[in-house]
Amino acid sequence: MTTTEPRASRHALPATAGAAREQVRDLLHTTGRAPPPRTVTDDILLVVSELVTNAYRHGGALTGFTAHLADGTLVVRATDASPVIPRTRTDSHPTAPGGFGWPLIQKLSRQVTVIPLESGKTIQVVLDTTGRRA
Repeated sequence: MTTTEPRASRHALPATAGAAREQVRDLLHTTGRAPPPRTVTDDILLVVSELVTNAYRHGGALTGFTAHLADGTLVVRATDASPVIPRTRTDSHPTAPGGFGWPLIQKLSRQVTVIPLESGKTIQVVLDTTGRRA
């Protein structure tokens, strides 16, 4: 088995979900290895977009963002200013807008961890970049 050195995004805190997607896309494509399959990249970028959008929309602000890549695994951490733990909405009408992001994050990620902090929370997701299904 070949291992690779961990790589991390080294950018400023993204001001938008689009900026966060660009940081992660750059990380995925600058490893010196073939980038993930397009469908895998699309899923990863959707998770990143939802994490950052939720931090700005529901968490008060995005206060931290990191992405680390090693050995076919991407770990993304998004920190926001709210201590409220995300939950799947069950109280809305099926045609009501919103409420799909958190379930998507959970479905597309290998692992999701919510880490409570004094000044908010960090959501850490672990994503497979190889296209293999667990």
